[in-house]
Amino acid sequence: MLKFYFNGSPNPTKVALFLEEAGLAYEPVAVDTRKGDQFKPEYLAINPNAKVPAIDDDGVKVFDSNAILLYLAEKTGKFLPANTPANRGELLSWLMFAATGVGPYSGQAVHFKHFAPEKIDYAHNRYQFEAQRHFGILNDHLASRRYMVGDTYTIVDMDVWGWARMLPFVLGEDAVAKYPNVKRLVDEIMARPAAAKAIALKDSFKFKAEMDDEARGNMFKHMSVKAA
Repeated sequence: MLKFYFNGSPNPTKVALFLEEAGLAYEPVAVDTRKGDQFKPEYLAINPNAKVPAIDDDGVKVFDSNAILLYLAEKTGKFLPANTPANRGELLSWLMFAATGVGPYSGQAVHFKHFAPEKIDYAHNRYQFEAQRHFGILNDHLASRRYMVGDTYTIVDMDVWGWARMLPFVLGEDAVAKYPNVKRLVDEIMARPAAAKAIALKDSFKFKAEMDDEARGNMFKHMSVKAA
């Protein structure tokens, strides 16, 4: 059975959405990053980058949420657009846009907004600006179409949803109103039963809630290296 290594953060949650949407049987394996589970040798053998999510599909190991989404979609034939060169190009373009832009800049925006031990205006402003810019591109793209790739619900929509549903946390409570087309997509996906199951998956496990010195040392390794 497919093993799904996860926690409740945006990237694992979008993979959980696919698993639930596709009705795939899987074994969830909690990786508590605040306790340092991601650095255990057995997990590093699956993902040497020490991040979640990852999967072990009967010996086939895949890490990075976007790679997992593409792997599972191609394996199952589900949540892909019609197989034309134009659709393939658009799918890959937006999938990589999310992988290299939306996710990383949103993550850095969250870090410098909520978790950085020093408030650095330059870093905060840069990543807030870039996150806003990326969501603006998504919003403009969705102005003329229902989904990210034409009229078909695909892995790109799941990918976007992972971070877009966290907009208030990324950019502030008033951010949602600035991206009405992104909100429309998020609301539609949130209404799907699979979304509720994906979000609730973490509730079946006990993850460390405190962002204490141990958690900061495990999640932000550069801080422990600097301290040493």
